[in-house]
Amino acid sequence: MREPGIPKNWSMGKFARGDHSRLPNAATSPAGSQLPHNSSAESGEVSAQPALKLQSLTPNRCLDKRPLPPNTAPKKPPKWLTNWAMWWGVAGLISSSVGVVAIAMLLKLPAAPNCPAIFWPLATATVRMHCAEVAANKQTVKDLLEAISLVEALPKNHPLRAEINKSIQQWTIDILDLGDRAFQAGKLPSAIAIAKKIPRNVPAYQVVEQRIASWESVWKKAEDTYSQAEAQLPKRNWHEAFMAAVGLLNVGNDYWETTKYDQLNRLIETAKEDANSFDKAKDLGARGGISNLLEAIKLAQEIGTSSYSYKDAQALIPELGKEMLDLAQNALDRKDAEEAISIANQIPPIANLQLEAKDFITIAEAWRSAWLDNVPGLEGAIAIAQKVSQDRPLYNKAQELIARWQLEIEDVAHLQRARELAKGGTVGDLTAAIAQAEVVPENNPRAIEAKGEVNRWRTKVETIEDRPYLNRAEELASGEDVGSLQAAINEASQISKGRSLYSEARRKIRDWRQLIEQVEDRPLLEEARSLASRGNLPLAIETAGQIKTGRSLSSEARSAINDWEGQINARVNWQQARQIAVQGTPEALVRAIRVANRIPNSSPLRYDANLTIAEWSNRILSIAQDRGQSDIPGAIEVAKLVPLGTEAYPGAQDQIATWERFLNPPKPAPEPEAN
Repeated sequence: MREPGIPKNWSMGKFARGDHSRLPNAATSPAGSQLPHNSSAESGEVSAQPALKLQSLTPNRCLDKRPLPPNTAPKKPPKWLTNWAMWWGVAGLISSSVGVVAIAMLLKLPAAPNCPAIFWPLATATVRMHCAEVAANKQTVKDLLEAISLVEALPKNHPLRAEINKSIQQWTIDILDLGDRAFQAGKLPSAIAIAKKIPRNVPAYQVVEQRIASWESVWKKAEDTYSQAEAQLPKRNWHEAFMAAVGLLNVGNDYWETTKYDQLNRLIETAKEDANSFDKAKDLGARGGISNLLEAIKLAQEIGTSSYSYKDAQALIPELGKEMLDLAQNALDRKDAEEAISIANQIPPIANLQLEAKDFITIAEAWRSAWLDNVPGLEGAIAIAQKVSQDRPLYNKAQELIARWQLEIEDVAHLQRARELAKGGTVGDLTAAIAQAEVVPENNPRAIEAKGEVNRWRTKVETIEDRPYLNRAEELASGEDVGSLQAAINEASQISKGRSLYSEARRKIRDWRQLIEQVEDRPLLEEARSLASRGNLPLAIETAGQIKTGRSLSSEARSAINDWEGQINARVNWQQARQIAVQGTPEALVRAIRVANRIPNSSPLRYDANLTIAEWSNRILSIAQDRGQSDIPGAIEVAKLVPLGTEAYPGAQDQIATWERFLNPPKPAPEPEAN
């Protein structure tokens, strides 16, 4: 460091070497004046010798003794040369830079080897270890295997073998960890492939085999659990399937515990929804009706191919389509071609039914033309049916109809002429129409129709012919006497069996015969009732009995006879009961009550019988009470004879209980023993 007042370009080195040629004159240069430029200062060299003070220089030692020019003042140095703070900062910066460079030179390590460019047969163990660690730090399967390969090539008795084996073991574990990542991600084959890349001669290869076995065990357990859940789905055991799915949450694999678990849950939910959709479709199909069948087909078609209900749904769809075709056929059978075609057009495009539905529509259109019941209509029907080609499902049906309609063409003409004749409405017109319709042969498709027309026209003919007989019979029956009614019966009987008005005639004949029987038998029944009212019941019964079974008033007569016979029996029973009661004994009174109870409630004697029965029951109780004065056991036996349902029965039961308590008093309670 310079002393204060020493110019920047002052070189102490030159001064020390004896170069004084350019020193200023001490006498004429005051202390602190600017010194001449020194070439040594420009070189940047700094002397380590102590700086000299200007005061120590004497004039006698200066070589140049020439005085300064007159009136010449010494020049002042620039201001920045005297800024000592700046010079101190520059000096510190230079010192720091030199120190840093020196420390760097001291601490500089030798350059790391370039591993890819090394010729490995000549590489040292240290270089191999270094490059192996560099590769292993990349933590990829390839690099970890390369690391193992680099150090495994060293001799087994190498001094670094212990450290090498330790590193190989760690790198093996690192590779297995990478395989475990693949395993946890659901890539078992990739994980096993990674593990099997590890050389079999590494010290810890048994760990590799154990890890692979563990992966395979976990994977198989997960697959078995998944399969167990899946096996419940076709059986619709939803609860069991969900419980089996929960087992995936603890198998020890992220992929099975998350992705496959979620997948299985979705599979179960989908299977459950599809099963419900299938059941609903089946239920709608069972209800029938176009709207239900269409909705059922839609539900069945929405079940996906991967669903457990897909096979059943696909089997159900054609069945539903067949039901729609059946509904269309029913409409066609009712000769409602429009409805039949409308239903068939709504059948969705279902396999094996689409062509059949189209053929059905064609046949329905042919029927619509055939139902015009004329030759042009039949010819049009044949032309339409011929559109069904030989390779179509309803080809045989179309051919049958074509053959039928071809046979009908000629006979339709006969039926048309017959109908025209029948329009006259007379017996002659109808007879001619019948003859024309009977030309249609029995084996012709129109034979049934022709026969129906013949029967209808024949009925009209018979009605026209027989109605006058029935009308005359009704006029005769209006007299309502036996002769008029019999004449009406004779007139109506002219309508023979099998004729159209025969049933009506027989019904009227039956009514008129009943009127005749009533006219004949009514006097006998009235006479019998008159005799009964006068009390002569036996003669009334005899008179009413003259009305024979099967005649119009036989039921009425039988009812009256039963009533009268009941009255006679009631009188007999009442008289017999009173005769028995005269004996006065308890046993006789009991028998009398029993006989009196035979009198029916409808008999006028029943009221008197009830009063007398009450009196007889009280008499039995009174006899028992009298006997109880001296013979209580005997009195009890008599009281027991009072019949159930009589007036005295409750009192008799109370009296019996009183007597039995008297005969069997309760035992007194034992006295407590004295202490």
